[in-house]
Amino acid sequence: MSMLIGNAPRHPGLWQDNSDTMVELGVSNLPSSSNGRRELQQLSAQLAQLSQQGRWIVLINPGFSGYKTLLANAGVRMDRVLQVRARDEVEALWATERALTSGTTSAVVSWVDQLDHKDKRRLQLVAKSARAVGIILETHTTTELQSSCWLQAVH
Repeated sequence: MSMLIGNAPRHPGLWQDNSDTMVELGVSNLPSSSNGRRELQQLSAQLAQLSQQGRWIVLINPGFSGYKTLLANAGVRMDRVLQVRARDEVEALWATERALTSGTTSAVVSWVDQLDHKDKRRLQLVAKSARAVGIILETHTTTELQSSCWLQAVH
């Protein structure tokens, strides 16, 4: 039976070419001197595109109060943005891990004071099973600010 009947696609979404995806899956660590404002502004166009997928954009402990306006002005679907308030850094990193691996999120942006070597290694391991883009914004880094440092790319 080689004849197809009807107009419905055979398997919608199963074999789509995702080569035009703007952001690779993985976890990126970005030092920030602006409480993440500048970095979030740079990422906002990509977050807007990711929010159109219908999955969540998770913000964990946003570092400044104007993030909603910034994202809305960039075209991010605000009904797909979930804010998480963690009590401390341990809880924030746990929430980041859960959001990255849940399969219901497109992107996770977390604000933390500073990651130590153990936390960075932990995120490298999480990146291997991440199903979303992860951005960790270090707001109180003592080292010289540099460009983004990829912890681990997933693929």
